[in-house]
Amino acid sequence: MASAIQKITLSSSRGIPFNKLVLSQSNVRRVKAGQSIDELAADIARRGLLQSLNVRPVLDADGAETGTFEVPAGGRRFRALELLVRQKKLNKTAPVPCVVREAGSPIFAEDDSLAENVQRVSLHPLDQFRAFRTLLEKGLSEEEIAAAFFVPVTVVRQRLRLMTVSEKLLDIYEQDGMRLDQVIAFSISDDHARQDQVWEILSGGHNREPYLIRRMLTEKTVRASDARVRFVGLDVYVTAGGHVMRDLFEADDGGWLNDPALLDRLAMDKLSAATAEIRAEGWKWVETALSFPWGHTRAFDEIEGRPVAITEDELARLAALRAEQEAIEAEYAQADELPADVDARLGEIEQAIEVLETRPVTFDPAEMARAGVFVSLDSDGTLLVARGFVRPEDMPTDPDDDAASADAEVGETDDDADSEASDAGAVSSQAVTEDDEPEDEDGLKPLPDRLVTELTAWRTLALRDAFASNPHVALTEFLHTLCLVLFHDIYDGACLQAGVRTVSFPVQGPDLAGSIPAHQVQARDEAWKADLPTGEDALWTWLDHLDNDSRLALLAHCLSQGVNALYEKVHPYGAVSPRTIERRIARADRLAAALRLDPVEAGWTPTIDNYLGRVTKARILQAVREGRGEQAARMIAHLKKPDMAREAERLLDGSGWLPEALRTGSPSLANQSDNVRGDNAAEASFAETHVAAD
Repeated sequence: MASAIQKITLSSSRGIPFNKLVLSQSNVRRVKAGQSIDELAADIARRGLLQSLNVRPVLDADGAETGTFEVPAGGRRFRALELLVRQKKLNKTAPVPCVVREAGSPIFAEDDSLAENVQRVSLHPLDQFRAFRTLLEKGLSEEEIAAAFFVPVTVVRQRLRLMTVSEKLLDIYEQDGMRLDQVIAFSISDDHARQDQVWEILSGGHNREPYLIRRMLTEKTVRASDARVRFVGLDVYVTAGGHVMRDLFEADDGGWLNDPALLDRLAMDKLSAATAEIRAEGWKWVETALSFPWGHTRAFDEIEGRPVAITEDELARLAALRAEQEAIEAEYAQADELPADVDARLGEIEQAIEVLETRPVTFDPAEMARAGVFVSLDSDGTLLVARGFVRPEDMPTDPDDDAASADAEVGETDDDADSEASDAGAVSSQAVTEDDEPEDEDGLKPLPDRLVTELTAWRTLALRDAFASNPHVALTEFLHTLCLVLFHDIYDGACLQAGVRTVSFPVQGPDLAGSIPAHQVQARDEAWKADLPTGEDALWTWLDHLDNDSRLALLAHCLSQGVNALYEKVHPYGAVSPRTIERRIARADRLAAALRLDPVEAGWTPTIDNYLGRVTKARILQAVREGRGEQAARMIAHLKKPDMAREAERLLDGSGWLPEALRTGSPSLANQSDNVRGDNAAEASFAETHVAAD
């Protein structure tokens, strides 16, 4: 016969005069900072006490009740009531609702105090938004809602901005499918269909950062030279009903497409078709995105593929192509310039040879069952397929590691439900982004920390590329760093993280993965990886017999992965100090000067995405003034920020202008006199810009 379930007994509740209550020394909340007693008292005065106090009878030396009760749980509420008594707003004999724990309870007072704080769950931001929206619909203003819950008006407005986000995305957020800052980014647009489309595109990849969401929602036109356009094809876009705008007076790279949503849909449809073919190869997973962040595969393992052996027919074809190539080169060895048709033929031969020499790779089906593929677009619009990556959870594990257990983290929360209103502002702190900052029209405000970090990430990658190409400087920097550590005990602020530890870019701009340095660093890495033996002994022997020039080149490449020229926002209790960042940037400047690093030659140019759309109008005008002269800046000063940024991108194209974070040493621009074209020419270019629909 099944035993009966034992029923619990709840503690009794009753009203106890306030002057019969005392604060218990068993209350675990000892830190008084940030408790906002005044706000809680005002809230109790307005709406009454929403949650009872937890009390226990005070006993005398003989164990008899004295008629006084101590408060181990609810100390903040007790202090708020105490303040109301001092303010003469509450009688000292007023009954206070209390849950009374019986004397001699086996549950410790500290246990009750801790449980009340730990077990409470803060209100979800989405629930807060819905509550604010309900109060707004019932007639309260934003200011009245903010005053009632003791939060800044900006918090209320930020929450109410979620009204512009589609219900589909809010449901995803409710299920922890996205972060609050991502939801806030979607609120920049009220086009629910476009919001859903952007999330569908981004949800298949790693890069779902708010800046990318905003960029995709706010872009009005796309250059015809964009990778998506090259991938889809301009004719396909026009056939699908898209329109193209053209500049009749300037080179426009084929014009601008004014329907990004249609372009994205066409690109994803074509990507999906390619993905279906790749998935049929037998991979465990295939992840698709228009682009992935730089270094997104760093946490993944890779399985090794086997190059397909070249066939006799392919060998014969390769020999014939090389013979034809040698014959043409011998025939025109003395010619100053090749005829156009001959030059074209040589290009075709080189491309055919490269195709034959680049062997396809096959993988073991058993390993494919635990690995996957990343499918995206390369910067030139071609399909970029990266096969053979294994997620961390699919990697073989050590049995000893599986037996280890992780410690659970217990987050400290506030002590009662009445504090939810006063804590609401803290929940929203993550929602404030650089795009929410008020714009300073009159002066030059400092660049946002995130933007400076993105720019220095770009510079770090360019430094790595230049570093790996100059073994002499690489070895000098390596020895310099080692000598500082070994002979002078200087460990912090190193530009070169000698060890070597690869420095990742947790914050990066949208153009980093497709930049020239990124392609060159990746190509160099893949070339070395293809040459290196896999076994440890075989690798040591191979390195031991490597010629000195190759050893130095490999050393430079390995060391380049540790170059760190990043600016980081310094947190009050962080491990990195302002002095460390300052010394790191100074050493990076010296390294850039030694390498003669020129970000312009490395492919950086100011665009709306990587700079102009991320700064204030004053910064945009400063860039145009430095790059093209005062008169060019005056010509666009009257424009709204989006139009100003777009026109500034056109004016600065080819100017060689760089923001401070990308300059080396002196902030002055090299060849500034050459950069500032005649004011009359700039004025004519601006005035003659006309756009016609294609």
